[in-house]
Amino acid sequence: MFRNYFKTAFRNLKRNKIYSVINILGLSLGLACAMLIILYVNDEVSYDRFHEKKDHLYRIVTQNYNADTIPEHKDPNTGFLQGPVFHAGVPEIKSYVRIQSSNTDIKKGTDITSKSLLRVDPEFFSLFTFPLLSGNPETCLEQPHSMVLTEEEAKNQFGTSDAVGKTMLLRENDSFIPYTVTAIAKNCPQNSSIKFNILLPLITPEGTMQNGENWFSFFLNTLVLIEPEADISLINDKIQNIYLAESSEAAKIINERYGDSGPPPSYFLQPFTNIHLSKELPAQNGLSDSSNPVYSYILSGIALFILLIACINFINLTVARSIKRAKEIGIRKVVGGNRKQLIFQFLGESFLLCLIAFVLALLMVQLVLPLFNDLANKVLAISYLLSFKLITGYILLFLITALLSGFYPALVLSQYNPVETLYNRFILGGKNYLQKALVVLQFALASFLIIATFIIYSQFKFLTTKDLGYDDSNVVAVGAHGLSQKELALFREKVTTSPDITEVAGKNGGYWSTSAKVNGEKQIQFAYETVDESYIPLLKIKVVKGRNFSREFPSDSTHSVLVNESFVKEAGWKDPIGQVVDFWYNENEKYTVTGVVKDHHYQSLSQKIGPQLFTMKPANKFGLILVKIKSGSTTAALGHIKNTFQNMFPLHPYNYAFRDEINLRRYQMESKWKQIMLLSAVLTIFISCIGLFGLSVLSTEKRTKEIGIRKILGASVNNVVITLSRDFIKLVLIALALSVPVAWMVAGKWLQNYPYRINPGWQIFAVAAVLVIFIALATVSFQAVKAAIANPARSLRTE
Repeated sequence: MFRNYFKTAFRNLKRNKIYSVINILGLSLGLACAMLIILYVNDEVSYDRFHEKKDHLYRIVTQNYNADTIPEHKDPNTGFLQGPVFHAGVPEIKSYVRIQSSNTDIKKGTDITSKSLLRVDPEFFSLFTFPLLSGNPETCLEQPHSMVLTEEEAKNQFGTSDAVGKTMLLRENDSFIPYTVTAIAKNCPQNSSIKFNILLPLITPEGTMQNGENWFSFFLNTLVLIEPEADISLINDKIQNIYLAESSEAAKIINERYGDSGPPPSYFLQPFTNIHLSKELPAQNGLSDSSNPVYSYILSGIALFILLIACINFINLTVARSIKRAKEIGIRKVVGGNRKQLIFQFLGESFLLCLIAFVLALLMVQLVLPLFNDLANKVLAISYLLSFKLITGYILLFLITALLSGFYPALVLSQYNPVETLYNRFILGGKNYLQKALVVLQFALASFLIIATFIIYSQFKFLTTKDLGYDDSNVVAVGAHGLSQKELALFREKVTTSPDITEVAGKNGGYWSTSAKVNGEKQIQFAYETVDESYIPLLKIKVVKGRNFSREFPSDSTHSVLVNESFVKEAGWKDPIGQVVDFWYNENEKYTVTGVVKDHHYQSLSQKIGPQLFTMKPANKFGLILVKIKSGSTTAALGHIKNTFQNMFPLHPYNYAFRDEINLRRYQMESKWKQIMLLSAVLTIFISCIGLFGLSVLSTEKRTKEIGIRKILGASVNNVVITLSRDFIKLVLIALALSVPVAWMVAGKWLQNYPYRINPGWQIFAVAAVLVIFIALATVSFQAVKAAIANPARSLRTE
């Protein structure tokens, strides 16, 4: 019996090639998308679960409060003290490891490169499961100048993974000190929040543990291993009590020096396996790959959309095509076939078709995985499909898809009356409301994704083309950590000997933030910029009041500051020139405002412009050199900059980036989502259209006699095309009417994440609607025109 079912199924697939290709292609695309998203989500939830002690690993974090003891934000960082002190005072804490990220210059021959690495406590390998290829995990990080390399880094440095006992030169202050390789670790798994190529011992500076003010220094991660049966809430209470007792004297000193800092933070433990997907307490400062569960939800929703559309196609095409199989069903019933057998037959066909689509989907996944990895910032491999959980998931996906797409058609086809079908009195059920509703649903989903794509594209274009308030073109940013004003002046003198270099300026590296008092008592938090007198002119930032720093006023470096318009507004100044900014926590450090610059986007457009202050304080070092080069002379200018820098600073690594490229990289996430949404929209509209094409083919076949009669009675080709297309276009219009309001609401909510954003006008929705209608019309019209120009005599004769 089952053999007969499969023979019949193969014959039907072979006989109806267009129908088979449409269904298999649509289902395989839907299944491939679902497989890729399952891979993505599985990778997200698997982070850090390979550690043997994962269930007992926690991170020490804090909850901060405002003056009204209302929770403000959570902080995942700690300092040197929390780990050792809590470990000593809480018996349930078995061990701890502090992790600090840093960059260190490495000298190899005459080459000097800057490498990112982690500094950790010696117990690192006893808490975390990072297998060693060689070396002792218990002692490899005990000595101050020991180091652990991964297999990959060892091969990069020495050409072999057999590197234990070899040395590397690492910078300490102004000299390079040999560090001995004591162990080689396997490369870190890609689903790990702790990623390293080089590990160094974390050295606690002398006197740190005795200085209570270090309770208020936060710059690293502290992870602890607790007893298996320990009560977490009880441990939270204990560490909070220890903190309050140990930091009370230091808190009084801090409050006297800087003013009341508000209620003390509340310490608690965060499960280590929760870090990767945490929005409030993300992975940072030594932990990496912070993610957002929203991404998984969105991608899962998109995959569900695409798979649902593919299943809708299957149902629609199978039901619509049932008129051609009516006689087959009638004969089977006359010769003794019952409804149960027919249901099994059609379900068998569904399973066979899904099996073919499933195999094709696996091939598609293999082909597009590199592109998907690039979009999702992953390194997923097809080998991940071999895990037991994923295999189980894919089998369930296959079964659910086959049942979902085949069960309803099987019920409909198996209930046909044999007498009506054999005597051609059968008419496919009524108005086909379900079929029409499914067409509306799939085009509503496709329209929603197209509109979303247009809006994301528009916002991305806005973010990357908006005037930032300064000129970032042809500006090269050269890393120069710890550069003094005299060194910058000498570098400027030498590098500007080239006619390709027009200006040079200095700036602090990274983002600095601090606070000061204005108007006597009011305290303002602001971005703190250390620059020289050339910085404002080089970037063409407008000075709206007062003047810029100038060499003609030597006291500018010790007595003057510039502020932006947002600072003036926050301070409440009507006339900012001559106002005093008081850094009260530093003795006799007061500055006079000599100029106000126009607000400009010194951070990404995802953050609102805040107060900003510029200083030329001599004690502050520069971290960046900005070099303005002439347009069209990039190669020569970069070569001259490099040679000058390396001749002047032979012990510093040379690295550079163009300022406009740095700004663009701030929107990498938006760029990725733009591409993901575009691919999703293309897939959904493609699958919807091949389904619509299949329905139009079957509709045209059913109306062959009608078309012939219309043409004989004088109907033109245009009239026939309009008649055949009208019903489908009505469904598409209904889909647009449903999707546009939903897309408008969702887009408005998404755009609220950006303080600077587009206002999606009616044009975006109109263009999307026209595009959807045009694609649908082109899809349906192709078959309609073919039917309209056919010879009516032939169509009537076949009837």
